Amino acid sequence: MSAPSHAAATDGHGHDDHGHESSKFQIYVQIAMLLAVITGIEIVCVYLPFNKWIIVTTLVVFSTVKFMFVIFYFMHLRWDKLFCTILFFIGLVLASGTMAALLALFSAEASLPLPT
Repeated sequence: MSAPSHAAATDGHGHDDHGHESSKFQIYVQIAMLLAVITGIEIVCVYLPFNKWIIVTTLVVFSTVKFMFVIFYFMHLRWDKLFCTILFFIGLVLASGTMAALLALFSAEASLPLPT
């Protein structure tokens, strides 16, 4: 008698599956609200009368937190295999290194005319 109820729950159309999708939706909404609050704090931080390095450091930390939430939840890296996450971060490191190299090559000093 318990076999049919077990089969109904494991076919993917049971009541538990709907609850799981609803909880994921709630997580997405909560993270979206958190990202909106962090963005509001970032906007307010720009107008606060603090030293520039404090404001820049705060903005970089908030941006990093927002970036991590977006890649792990909205890009689904939290539920992917570890290999996919490692590949993503390898690409991120390569892109960051390329950007840093290009900024160093084409800096403002490199664009000055040569002395005659």
